[in-house]
Amino acid sequence: MENSLFLALTAYVCVMSITPGPNNVMLMSSGLMFGFRRTCPHMLGIPLGVILQLWLTGAGLGALLALEPRLQMAMKVAGSLYLLWLAARLWQAAELKETRARRPITFLQAMAFQFVNPKAWLTAATAVAVFAPPGDRYLGHLALICAVFAAVGLPCIAVWAGFGAALRPWLRRPGTALWINRAMAALTALTIVLFWI
Repeated sequence: MENSLFLALTAYVCVMSITPGPNNVMLMSSGLMFGFRRTCPHMLGIPLGVILQLWLTGAGLGALLALEPRLQMAMKVAGSLYLLWLAARLWQAAELKETRARRPITFLQAMAFQFVNPKAWLTAATAVAVFAPPGDRYLGHLALICAVFAAVGLPCIAVWAGFGAALRPWLRRPGTALWINRAMAALTALTIVLFWI
């Protein structure tokens, strides 16, 4: 891959990974509720799910998704329902002691969520279409795209988990936990809008 294309890929991955979306809002919520260390499995599941999406997109699944609107709709509905369920969990988590009884999203759950996350599919399809031109080096380009998503994407999403963890001391103040959890629930529910625009 030429240097200019590699730099463009790196910038694309950085922008798509650090901008708000369902993954980042969920990571911030998890960092807030469980701390950075307990959010790590969730954080590591995201790039692995995206890497699997990239390979599937490169193998032709991206074209199928583009041609089958019912499959796209099913993904949007499933992703929306999952986010509503998470928002309800956050809304009900009133106090820190109650939050401690809950468990963070697991590695496998985070990885699986990528398959119903339309933003992740769009990101993967665009990356493959733009940065992996057909030809004899197609698989090499696809592997490089996956490596960049892992190397650049992970630190970008870690910022969101770290930001949530930095807000964690506020949870110890009386009444603040309820307000913060409800604000995070509202943000999680609002990210559903991103699926539909």
